[in-house]
Amino acid sequence: MRHQTKNLTMAAVFLAIGLLLPSITGHIQQIGNMLLPMHLPVMLCGLVCGPVWGAAVGFVTPLLRSFLFGMPPFYPTAFAMAFELLTYGLVIGFLYQRSRWKCIRAVFRSLVAAMIAGRLVWGVVRVIQTGVAGSAFTWQMFLAGALLNAIPGIVIQLILVPTIMVALGRAKLIPELEKDPNGVNEG
Repeated sequence: MRHQTKNLTMAAVFLAIGLLLPSITGHIQQIGNMLLPMHLPVMLCGLVCGPVWGAAVGFVTPLLRSFLFGMPPFYPTAFAMAFELLTYGLVIGFLYQRSRWKCIRAVFRSLVAAMIAGRLVWGVVRVIQTGVAGSAFTWQMFLAGALLNAIPGIVIQLILVPTIMVALGRAKLIPELEKDPNGVNEG
């Protein structure tokens, strides 16, 4: 029961961060699209609280943010992001939870796999959305939205997520990251 309460509390904190962090971009959609501020707390939630909480926070965050603040616009943006972020939280939490060692390498592998899976899900949702609207979602649109425009955010995620996990471990908020199987301290 205590573990569930801790996960619920941590998930609520990550949700709050996900709702507030995009305010740093000043509600300028282009900057938010580049820095991806909602992604970080969702990924961290998946790592810290597990795949179910990561998926739940991932799905709710963009929808709730759209409802409360009007950004991102509900359709098509927040709707597509809900499935993308759900996938991030689910995949990163699932892979990390099943990692043999809880080390930086496991965080990084889980992060990269989640980033790929989430972007693919986003692309599928966008194809469905544009098909329903009677237009086409091109390969160029996918590359621009999922990769090229997001390069600054991707770099930030690759640096900050492992760094924050190490910091959370050192602060004793989560178990400290282990040494890798070769005995090298990666934390």
